[in-house]
Amino acid sequence: MGVEDCNLELENGVNVELNPEIPGIEEAVRVLLQGLGEDINREGLRKTPLRVAKALSEGTRGYKQEVNDIVSGALFPESGLESKAGSAGGAGGLVIVRDLDFFSYCESCLLPFQVKCHVGYVPSFQRVVGLSKLSRVAEVFAKRLQEPHRLANEICSALQLSINPTGVAVVLQCSHIHFPNSQSALLDPNHQGWMKILVSSGSGVFDDEKADIWTDFLCLMRFKGVNVEDVQSRCSDDKSWCPSQTICKIGPSDSEMLDAVSSILSSLGEDPSREELVETPARFVKWLMNFENSKLDMKLNGTVRNKRDPDYSSNEEHIYSELNIPFWSQCEHHLLPFHGVTHVGYYGSSRMNTVGKSLLQSIVHFYGFKLQVQERLTRQIAEIASSFLGEDVIVVVEANHTCMISRGIEKLGSSTATIAVLGRFATDPTARAKFLQIIPNSSF
Repeated sequence: MGVEDCNLELENGVNVELNPEIPGIEEAVRVLLQGLGEDINREGLRKTPLRVAKALSEGTRGYKQEVNDIVSGALFPESGLESKAGSAGGAGGLVIVRDLDFFSYCESCLLPFQVKCHVGYVPSFQRVVGLSKLSRVAEVFAKRLQEPHRLANEICSALQLSINPTGVAVVLQCSHIHFPNSQSALLDPNHQGWMKILVSSGSGVFDDEKADIWTDFLCLMRFKGVNVEDVQSRCSDDKSWCPSQTICKIGPSDSEMLDAVSSILSSLGEDPSREELVETPARFVKWLMNFENSKLDMKLNGTVRNKRDPDYSSNEEHIYSELNIPFWSQCEHHLLPFHGVTHVGYYGSSRMNTVGKSLLQSIVHFYGFKLQVQERLTRQIAEIASSFLGEDVIVVVEANHTCMISRGIEKLGSSTATIAVLGRFATDPTARAKFLQIIPNSSF
């Protein structure tokens, strides 16, 4: 392949030109994978550098967009009230667009965080802006490395400058995944998986947080489940909502990985020496090393195999279950987290020692904390569980995938369920149905 072809990718049989920053990000991702002890030529990882590069490029495309290009030509004449008493339409009528869903990459750790954006403005000069433009302007700034306070301020300022209204108000509901490290996940099965914050920004008539117009705006937010008392003051300097900000700098042994992350930041158009980004490579590498390739599965096998009760009998068997075992894992295709719960069913009798949830939790934990795909994770849990539970085992894994909701199709609220069946559960539909019916409703 010649130099002129290096930025082409075959997609659906057609050569598609890649963004110029992608090859550099690909190379950096290879360095990170090798730092994890992975074989970058392994089947599941061959295209991971390209997938990660494309996701980062797409998720930060806002650096290449200009607000004026979006708003230009989208202001329309709209008269106000004929009577001077009151306000409506293009002369003082409050306009709010609610529930704009975005994902933005956190500048502290490079993990995506979810944003539900509510934007309002008061028109002036008897003109209004096309409603879709409010969403598109907000997305310009969401598609950059961000933190919630600055994101709200940038959206507000951009709209104020570009459409010149009487005022602009922005409220953001932000949720950041709180991914535990490998030790805390095992010791604390009730780990809270999300950090949440509400922030606001206002300009013009919304500049005063106690103004009556803010009251009108926030009252309409109550209909959407926003607790007004939880909206953080614009005067707050609390920027520590990202869980990674409690992580200390890692040692010089990881210098190649740190340099790789810094090069990714540069490729995206950022300045790695910017104050808010100086510690980002260390935080990202520290988190990524949770999934370092190891022999934990071999150690686990040696610990739990042949644990069946020697007095086990197949008489008077019942289906036993362990439900809602939490897990945390990392998608090997996109280097993005996924997490959820595992349900395990097996046949046993009153003469069989009941396997405690702690043992199954250890199995789920060990197979979760590595580069994974959900299908393989489900199979591995079933196979190792069958070595001490007997051959009749069923495993269901339910998960939310960041790669499903922060890139590509961006299907917010989607979840994935996978199943593995061994022994009688593979051949007996009644047994399968009996177990599946006892799985509780959950958020997955």
